[in-house]
Amino acid sequence: MKHRLLFAVALLGIVAGLISAHLYRRRLPTQPPLGLIRDPYPIGLYAEGIVQSRQASGDDLNVYPEVAGTVVHLYVHPGARLRRGEPLLAIDASVQRRVLAEDLAKVGAARAALTAQRDQLAILRKQAAFDSRAVSHLALVSAEDNWRIARANLQVAHEAQAADEALLRKYVLRAPLAGVVLRTGATIGSYVSAQGIYDTYTQGYDPVVVMQPQSEGLQVKAYLDEILVPRLPARQAIVARLFIRGGDEVGIPLQFVRIDPYVTPKIQLSDQRQEKVDTRVLPIIFRFTPPSGIAVYPGELVDVYIGATRRAGTSPIR
Repeated sequence: MKHRLLFAVALLGIVAGLISAHLYRRRLPTQPPLGLIRDPYPIGLYAEGIVQSRQASGDDLNVYPEVAGTVVHLYVHPGARLRRGEPLLAIDASVQRRVLAEDLAKVGAARAALTAQRDQLAILRKQAAFDSRAVSHLALVSAEDNWRIARANLQVAHEAQAADEALLRKYVLRAPLAGVVLRTGATIGSYVSAQGIYDTYTQGYDPVVVMQPQSEGLQVKAYLDEILVPRLPARQAIVARLFIRGGDEVGIPLQFVRIDPYVTPKIQLSDQRQEKVDTRVLPIIFRFTPPSGIAVYPGELVDVYIGATRRAGTSPIR
């Protein structure tokens, strides 16, 4: 009885193995990726891009303070529209105020010393005018020198006061131009410096405030892989389309602006902390106007396909 049971179990195992081998041998059709984007050109060049505000420099404005300290007040929030010179944030300036108070005291002391030396010189001059033998020439020259020294000390004190007042004004970070605040990396109580503010996630320093200059429309900076650079069409023949990730397959037409003629190391556009790959890219800037009903924001990653006009063909950059 036991032998029959063993044979039955073995037979069932063989049958199960044959069925499993048959099932796993079948190849399931590959599912298409979500949000598939098709190349709109016969042979298009793909590039990763990042949306920016339309401006001559091609980049958003990163604002850094010239002094270091703890943030005590925030005047703006992301999305705020500012005029040039409006405050962004205030840094603790208690130490600098004490220095300025000392400067004021030094100015007062220097002014009093100058007044005393001027009065002393006036007295000696009157005595010398009344009786030339009453005051020696050495005493009169010495009094004149002391008066000049006191005047110079007062000027130095005034210059130190002006320099400290100018430094105190730097403890309020102001908008260098009219624009829109895209991001504020600082909060009340955080420490900022000329390097920016430390980000624990990226483990590096980020700008304290990122601003977008006032402009109409947007632009995209596309990073073309160096392997594709020889296939780039001539500048007058370049056409391109932008595709929003996760959107439909209808691309937004782009207008060529310029090529930044310096191939730079590529920084992988991903959600990793710090990721660099051993390749280089050529930055190409395009201008576009978002269609109605499609939301596009600065800093958004997009896909860019670059082609050529029908009569142009492809040729190296010139």
